[in-house]
Amino acid sequence: MAEVTKVGVAAQTADSFCEDCGYQPELKRSLGGFQVFAISFASMSVAIGIFSTYDDVLRSAGPVGIWLWPIALAGQLLIALVYAQFAARIPLTGSSYQWGSRLASPKIGWVYGWLSVCGGGITVAAIDSALANTAFMPLFGIPPNENTARLITLAALAVQVVIAIASTRIMSMINTAAVGLEFVIVIALGIALVVVIIVTGTATPGNLTSLGVAEHTANYFGIGGGLMLAMLMGMTTLQGFEVGANMAEEAKAPFRSVPRAIVGSVVASGLLGMLFLIVLTISIKDIPRVSASESSVALIIHDRLGPVVERVLLVGIIFAFFGGGLVVIVTCARIVFAMARDGRFPGHRLMRRVNSRTQTPIPATILYFALGVLLMVVLPGSALLKLIQAGTLNETLLYSMTILLYLAVRKRLGRREGAFDLGRFEMPVAVGAFVWSVLVMFMVIAPSDSLAPVWVIVGLVAIGGAYLAFLWRAKPEVLAHQPGDDLFDIDHAVTT
Repeated sequence: MAEVTKVGVAAQTADSFCEDCGYQPELKRSLGGFQVFAISFASMSVAIGIFSTYDDVLRSAGPVGIWLWPIALAGQLLIALVYAQFAARIPLTGSSYQWGSRLASPKIGWVYGWLSVCGGGITVAAIDSALANTAFMPLFGIPPNENTARLITLAALAVQVVIAIASTRIMSMINTAAVGLEFVIVIALGIALVVVIIVTGTATPGNLTSLGVAEHTANYFGIGGGLMLAMLMGMTTLQGFEVGANMAEEAKAPFRSVPRAIVGSVVASGLLGMLFLIVLTISIKDIPRVSASESSVALIIHDRLGPVVERVLLVGIIFAFFGGGLVVIVTCARIVFAMARDGRFPGHRLMRRVNSRTQTPIPATILYFALGVLLMVVLPGSALLKLIQAGTLNETLLYSMTILLYLAVRKRLGRREGAFDLGRFEMPVAVGAFVWSVLVMFMVIAPSDSLAPVWVIVGLVAIGGAYLAFLWRAKPEVLAHQPGDDLFDIDHAVTT
């Protein structure tokens, strides 16, 4: 009973903060700490990330490329810590959009929000494209075909949008189940593989230091070379943790639960992923054969555990993919809603609407289906890798801008009792996070095949820039100030 009362007080405090910031609470505050963690964890998804990119690592850097994962974990954790600092102080739907608007200016906040909206569209399209190419089509024996994959991608996206509209609680239930299944997949498969290779005595630990098919690759250590390309697995998997902050107005105790979810999800994903990668790698029997497969993980499972387990794996992976895409749609629709209620998004009167029965922003959610259709139409050639590269570039650009904002305003940020706080480590963490984010951007754009993803981002930024210029000129009052009181003049005594 005491715990229920404590959660109720925390929710009231969070609602009061929301009202002080100029917003009437409209979204249902129904997410507990584990549910917020599950949302951040599912957005990254170890199973999805490794299943989608392990074959690329084997081809570009060889099995030894898995040791770049801990480097990516350390760098992404630094960024997550900075985001946790913000989330503990401004728990509002829209995360970086709200932080930029209130701590810098509404114009800068708008740029953050637009990048978040675009990044969400790219990410969900990449997840559903991976669902189609690496799991759904192999499960049903559908021959590789780009057009077929794009149709399956859009079908998955349509179902996710319907569920996202229906209920946040339903979404949370599906997502929690998907996260639980993902843990089972990674841990159970890992244990099964270990048992098999021990019993049969066929472990191949030498794979952990093997260059595999990349042994004679030119420019292996160079800029844009194989080793740099292999870093994409860790960078693309361990991103998206910030989506928990977009659900802050639906979390019961956001000053604590959201920062913990952001940091905890990165740590859990990183450690679980590294263990799974080691087990997978020492289970490879034939490196060239596995490297040539478009679904390397499934082939390893087939070789070691048989076709029945492989098919069960593919079913589980499809569900994990589906849950991950669903989370991205739900959380990013909240960013559209946040910008629209401030009158700063195209069609804002429509996009700000929240259905009174479902308490979800229906038009903002449907928008992500439209973005998915657009990306499937305009992207040339194989869409999956280009979407992964574009999504990573967009996310990292947003990360670096958010870290710069933190470095600029950190001395003006107050401290809240019981909230997450880095204390004296905040400066070295923030500087390290910024250096890492710049390195990631360089690694994404360095490869010769990165031109299409870069142009995707340039095009989306240009569209956003044109609308921002329109607002600036035609409706300057919309960008003049942020609704509600100045955050730094409000003394919120938080006792959560």
